[in-house]
Amino acid sequence: MLPLNQKSAFTFSGLPSRGYLQTLFFSTQSPRSILHMKRPKTPLPPQPSTPPTPQQRQSFSKLITPVSKKRRNILQNPQLPPPAAAAVKWKPLNISKSELYLPLTFPTGQTFRWRNTGPLQYTGPIGHHLVSLKQLEDNDVGYYCHFTDSEGTTKIDLFDFLNMGISLNEMWKEFKACDERFAELALYLEGARVLRQDPLECLIQFICSSNNNIQRITKMVDFISSKGKFLGNVGGYEFFEFPSLERLALVSETELREAGFGYRAKYIVGTVAALQSKPGGGVEWLASLRKLDLQGAIDGLSTLPGVGPKVAACIALFSLDHHHAIPVDTHVWKIATRYVIPELAGTRLTPKVCDRVSEAFVTKYGKYAGWAQTLLFISELPSQKAMLPSSFSSTEERKPAKLQAKIQAMQETVKTPSKRNKPGKP
Repeated sequence: MLPLNQKSAFTFSGLPSRGYLQTLFFSTQSPRSILHMKRPKTPLPPQPSTPPTPQQRQSFSKLITPVSKKRRNILQNPQLPPPAAAAVKWKPLNISKSELYLPLTFPTGQTFRWRNTGPLQYTGPIGHHLVSLKQLEDNDVGYYCHFTDSEGTTKIDLFDFLNMGISLNEMWKEFKACDERFAELALYLEGARVLRQDPLECLIQFICSSNNNIQRITKMVDFISSKGKFLGNVGGYEFFEFPSLERLALVSETELREAGFGYRAKYIVGTVAALQSKPGGGVEWLASLRKLDLQGAIDGLSTLPGVGPKVAACIALFSLDHHHAIPVDTHVWKIATRYVIPELAGTRLTPKVCDRVSEAFVTKYGKYAGWAQTLLFISELPSQKAMLPSSFSSTEERKPAKLQAKIQAMQETVKTPSKRNKPGKP
């Protein structure tokens, strides 16, 4: 017998060993034929008689390590585990929570271009800047600029966008003095600001919002935004600089309809064309509406296709510095009939009633009535109602009965024998 450390040409079964056959085979081949040889496939393991359990499948997947197709020098560039995401260094804005609370400012229907990208964190474009804001533990607000063409103007443009030239604390002192319910809401919903957006951006967004829901509005605005310059990806969301008027003019009605805009496609194309025909330029014309009175601004906006009184009021409030503009729709009308002008309860929402609702808000809250209306609107949103204590909700449930009695008393007072003025009519 051969020693155990010496290879034998034959197995114990008497058949030639595999190594012996390979040696014999290669010795009979020419060097040229060997170069063209294919490596023999490794035989597959025998299939188990029973299928693996889910637990076994999971354990198998852990053993599989994905291999990168990219060539690398393992000596000079060894493959290391991916580094952890670098912690964002937030720069404080020195803005208190009472002046700005992000969850009560961004996801409230003012803009559809900002995203929730982390706990108490929102990201969005401001001109050519891509900025994230975060509510810090000390109740300050921090910011981080992901991309910009002009580092020096980032903070200036951010403060302008946040309308920080207006003191929310001073404004709310006046509101709380004249409205008991507002004073109660302010305890739990502080920091709800009105933004100061770019007029063109705001205009196109609110044309998309007409008779629409939040999810669909956001998709439409995302589609239009994608025509602008790409700024970056944060939290899985892509962000773009809003396209210029010239770029918007290249988008056809057919393209918008195919993207799901419906009848709004015609309005957007028509509005872009109308702006391009303005003497001095459409962007400049929109900016000039800030210098007019509210009615002049609304009249000007209403000449654009797809812009009615409510959309015009939204644009005036959220981008044109008309702080007493009241965007009246069914929701605001219901709020008004419950808390501001109860004698309108039971009426139909006509243009005349819309005017009376607006006048009632301005009479009660003054030159910043639009800001007060914004908070009252926010307090009715399901997501924000969760921030109110249950005791507040129970108080609200008891108010309609008292309110109805007050309405009936008012209606009895205005009744006349001739019945010229029917109850419930404005």
